[in-house]
Amino acid sequence: MIKVGVGLPSLVEGVKGETLLKWAEAIDEGPFSSITVNDRVVYHNLESIMALGAAAAVTKRVRLLTTSLIGSVREPVMLAKQLATLDVISNGRVTLGIGVGGRPNDFAATGAEMHARGKRLERSIENMRRIWRGEPFGENVGKIGPAPVQTGGPPILIGGRDEHALKRAGRIADGYIAGSSAGAKGIVETVRAAWQEAGRPGEPVFKGATYFAFGDDAEEGRQYLRNYYAFQGAEAANNATQRLTATPEQAHEIIKVYEDAGFDEVSFWATVGNVEQVKRLADIIG
Repeated sequence: MIKVGVGLPSLVEGVKGETLLKWAEAIDEGPFSSITVNDRVVYHNLESIMALGAAAAVTKRVRLLTTSLIGSVREPVMLAKQLATLDVISNGRVTLGIGVGGRPNDFAATGAEMHARGKRLERSIENMRRIWRGEPFGENVGKIGPAPVQTGGPPILIGGRDEHALKRAGRIADGYIAGSSAGAKGIVETVRAAWQEAGRPGEPVFKGATYFAFGDDAEEGRQYLRNYYAFQGAEAANNATQRLTATPEQAHEIIKVYEDAGFDEVSFWATVGNVEQVKRLADIIG
C-alpha cells in the first residue's frame, strides 16, 4: 500500500508559526507517513530546514522530507551540518529531497552560478556524505559534527524532470522525488535503468506529490498556484490550477496513478493554511 505524506503550508503567504505547528501536530496524529516542505529563496515562504526543525519539535512519528531543497544555491558544509542537526533533533527522521533549481532569481539572490549546477550538486552530495560518515573534511580541517542518528546520514532523493536528473537519481541517490504525476511510469523505468547500470544493490525509492485543497478552500488553492507559477506567464499559471487535487475522487485517482507506476509514497502539498484540510485528507484516505 502506498504511503501518504502531507506538506506544511510554509509557502502560503502570511502563514503564522502557530499554524505551521498545528499542521505538524495534525499530520503526526493522522494516518500519514511524512511531513514535507517545498523550497524557494526569492519568495515569501518560510525557510525549509527551519520549518522542519519546528515540526520536529512537536512530532514523534512522521518522517521529515524536503521536496525538494534547492541544493545548488546552498553551501554544502553548512547544509550538511544543518541536516545532521535536524536528524539529531528528530531522532533520525530526516530524508533529504534535493534538486538543482531552475529559477534564475533564486541564483541571483544568493550569488550562485546556474552554469554547471548539476555537477556542483553531485559534488555537494559527495561532500555531505563524507561529513555524515565522520571523515575529516580536509588535512587541516578535521571532522564536522554532529553525527547524524541515521548511519551515513539522511537518505537522499533527487528531484527534477529532465533526463540528467533522472539518471543522477539512479546513479548516486537513494531514490527520486517527483513534483507531478505526469510520466510517472517512464520516470520509474529511467531511474531504475540508471540504478542497475551503475551496478547498485537493492531498489531506489520513489516519492511523488500533488497540490491539494478541498471544499470551500479549493479556489484559494487555485489562486495560490496562479501566484506561484506566475513567473512562467499567465497561461502557464492558469494551467497550473488544473494540477490541484480538490475532491475525494481526485485524491484517490492521484494515489492510484502513483501506486500503479511503482511509487512508494505521495505527498499532498498544502496550498492554504486551514488545518482542517489535514483532517479532511485523513478522512478521505482512511
